[in-house]
Amino acid sequence: MTISPVLLQIAQVLTVLAGSPLLQGFILKMEERVQGCKGPSVFQPYRDIRKLLKKELVVADTVSWVFWAAPVIAFTSMLIVPILIPVLTNYPLPLSNMGDILGGGLILTLGSFAILLAGLDSGQPFGGLGSSRAVMLTILAEPTLILVFVGITFLDHSMLPFVANHVLVRSMSVYLSPAHLFLVLGFLILLTVETDRLPIHSSIHFEIYMIDEARILEYSGPLLAVLKWASWMKQFILYTIFLNVFFIPWGLSTTGSLASMGLALIWIIAKYAGVALIMIVIDTIQSRLRFYRYQEPLALSFLFAIVALIANQL
Repeated sequence: MTISPVLLQIAQVLTVLAGSPLLQGFILKMEERVQGCKGPSVFQPYRDIRKLLKKELVVADTVSWVFWAAPVIAFTSMLIVPILIPVLTNYPLPLSNMGDILGGGLILTLGSFAILLAGLDSGQPFGGLGSSRAVMLTILAEPTLILVFVGITFLDHSMLPFVANHVLVRSMSVYLSPAHLFLVLGFLILLTVETDRLPIHSSIHFEIYMIDEARILEYSGPLLAVLKWASWMKQFILYTIFLNVFFIPWGLSTTGSLASMGLALIWIIAKYAGVALIMIVIDTIQSRLRFYRYQEPLALSFLFAIVALIANQL
C-alpha cells in the first residue's frame, strides 16, 4: 500500500513535532545515567509541555509585540523546515521545492533571531546577557554552517538535500572522500553549539553559563511551552540534516509504502539514539570552559569546513 505524497509530507512534519520531545527526554535520561543517576522519564518533556500549557501567562508591562511574535515565529519556522529536508523519504514531496538546503538554514536562523530579539525586548538584564552571548556564538557558528552546506552542494552539484542523500547512498567514493569526512566533523562540532552541548552551556540557572535559558527567562505558561517545544524541534531537525544528508543517509523510505515508512521510523529511532549518545559522551567528558574560549571549537569547525572545500577542489 503506497501512501499519498501529501500524507507523507504531513507525516514528516508530525514526526518532527511529536518526536522532538521524545529525543530531548532520551538525552536527559541518558545524561543522568552516564553520570550514575536514575534520571527522569523519557516522556518527561511531554508532561512539561502539558503542565506549562495549563499555567497562567504572566507578561511584563514593558514588552512590545516582538515578545508575543517571537514564539509564533520560532515555532512556525520549525514546522516549515521538515517540508524541505528528507525526514522519512529519500525523494522530494509536495512543497519540498520551496527552498534548498541554504533556505532551510535561513529559516532555522530566523527562529533563533526572533528569540534573540525577544530576549532584548523584555528589558531585563538576563535577557540582554543571553542575547548578546548568543550573538557572539552566532557570529562564528552561522558562517561555518553556511560553509558546511555549501561544501555538501559542491560534492553533489546540487542545492537540494535529497540529491545529497542520493549521491552519498549510491557512491561510496564520495562518502569516504576527505572532503565529505571533514564536512561531517565540522557539522558534528556545530551540532554541539546549536544543541547547547558546547561546554560553556548549562541547563541550570548560573549567571555565568546562562545563554539560551536567559533569553526566555521572562516567558511563562503557554508561551514558554511553545518556545521550549520549538527548541526541541530545532534539535531534532539538526539531527535529521546531520544524519540523513551528511552522516548516515541510509534507512529512508524509497517507495512511500506503509511497510517502508515503518522501517524508516525504526531507523530514525536507532540513528537518533546513537548520535544522541555520542553527543552525551562528548558533553560529559569535556571540562567546562570559560565563556571567552567559545571560539576554540567553533574555529576548529570553521577550519574543517575550509579544508573540506579545498579538498573538494583537488
